[in-house]
Amino acid sequence: MRLLIPPLMMLGWISIVAAQPATTSTGHAATKPADPPLSVTAASVVIDGRSIDYRATAGQLPLNDPATGKPRANLFFVAYEKIPVDNTAQRPITFVFNGGPGAAAVWLHLGAAGPRRIDVNPDDNAPAPPYRLVENESAWLDFTDLVFIDPPGTGYSRLEPGAKREDFFGVEQDVRAVADFIRLYVTRYRRWLSPKFLAGESYGTTRAAALAQHLHEVVGLDLNGIVLISVVLDFQTISFDAGNDLPYVLYLPAYTAAAWKHRRLEESLQKDFSAAMEESETFAIEDYGPALARGSALNDSQRQAIIAKLSRLTGLDAKLIDQAELRVPPWVFQKALLDPNRKIIGRFDATITGPDADPLQRAAGYDPSLSRYLGVYTAAMNAYARETLEYENDLPYEVLSGLVHPWDFGRDGQGYLSVSDKLASAMVRNPHLQVMFASGRFDLATPYFACDYTLRHLDLPPELRPNLVQHRYDAGHMMYHDPASRRKLHDDIARFVRQSLQPATAPSR
Repeated sequence: MRLLIPPLMMLGWISIVAAQPATTSTGHAATKPADPPLSVTAASVVIDGRSIDYRATAGQLPLNDPATGKPRANLFFVAYEKIPVDNTAQRPITFVFNGGPGAAAVWLHLGAAGPRRIDVNPDDNAPAPPYRLVENESAWLDFTDLVFIDPPGTGYSRLEPGAKREDFFGVEQDVRAVADFIRLYVTRYRRWLSPKFLAGESYGTTRAAALAQHLHEVVGLDLNGIVLISVVLDFQTISFDAGNDLPYVLYLPAYTAAAWKHRRLEESLQKDFSAAMEESETFAIEDYGPALARGSALNDSQRQAIIAKLSRLTGLDAKLIDQAELRVPPWVFQKALLDPNRKIIGRFDATITGPDADPLQRAAGYDPSLSRYLGVYTAAMNAYARETLEYENDLPYEVLSGLVHPWDFGRDGQGYLSVSDKLASAMVRNPHLQVMFASGRFDLATPYFACDYTLRHLDLPPELRPNLVQHRYDAGHMMYHDPASRRKLHDDIARFVRQSLQPATAPSR
């Protein structure tokens, strides 16, 4: 239902703002560019048997140059506010984004948190076209308002002509832009006193960690909590570079999980998933890591023992492991696990398989867990924006954008990006800040054991460690594609938000 109200309507009342023209140094009125139009609609969603009415606002918010007042970029967003609400100071608001870099917020928007979601098959696989949206019984609107943000260059968000791409497409530049959006949103929509949360997925977790520090130190905006989904805060844990053995160690349990899922483990492991995972985790830290550290000092009997154990825990042929010098990267594992069947497994979700397009190549040529869903989200968002949100824009909606590359990781080619220190800094300066970590066991992009490693090495005083809560899901990177995990994610975040609003009570593990 379309609402014939101005875009600055607040919860429960209408605010009509008459803008006064600015004046130049000569005394003449300066014309302020008009903001892009917003579309405001109303609907309802049933969550846990309870109908929730909400208002949806879709459109672009301009990020203006502070010196000239002219827009440098227009960021697309979709906001959902529960109606009516008597006191917004008691109603949480969560700013949501995905990762990439270059991913629009559509993945969490239409996959997990928004009031409508893509329709997936019961086995969490993508449906055949044509696609459809259904009511999301696991939407997050029962415990928080939501603002989905497409960072610059993604979705419908674009730079203005003349804007410099190097001012936006990098770690720190991206944080400044998203922080500017959040500051402007809470100002215009009068949410400064609301409990505030961030939720990010994949590189969005990197953004969220850095953003928490920036919002505190530069904007003066403190958060109640952060939800990190499919976590990467330290890129050394997932970067398979020469001389960096850490990812091989941290990926091993995910390999074991994938091998178990596809019944490639020996019977003693296949019959007990928990025991298989415990054995893999223990071996990774206590034996595999030290063996790789020994390098050429590893004698032949030790080497053969490591190869045999790796073969047991991954389902891979011992000869392949030997040829790979004990180091099998994920793109080789994706192909080798089911190689006799000419199938490859997914990177984002190792439970999903696809035909091997090029059996002569050693590495997987594509990711079936991404290719199956890319068209689903693209079609769904284009239809949803126009038909439900009643928002019109002829630009292509960039679900996974190449416009943001090359991306400035800020290290000048030296070392690995890590924002763990920024997250720790934000938590030390705001000791009420709670952080939830969510990981899928079948994720070969940001494996759960790498998240474990990062948490164990997070430089926090002991009294702040209870502010961390961690959850695992029997699913992949987008764990919300699995119906049971989608529901669990909703329940875990709802509990986390409630606990974050009670600083005296730390989230339980």
